Amino acid sequence: MESPHVSALQLKHQGLEQKIRAEMSRPSPDEGAIQFLKKQKLRIKEELSQL
Repeated sequence: MESPHVSALQLKHQGLEQKIRAEMSRPSPDEGAIQFLKKQKLRIKEELSQL
């Protein structure tokens, strides 16, 4: 059974993925914003792997 914490982290991870895709699809993507979002996504992925 999945804990609420795990579910919340998975939702955040999916949301960050959507934000990254949206930023990359812009005509002139903000590379700084993309890097920031990717780092957040990686932190969440690492936390999920430790649970």
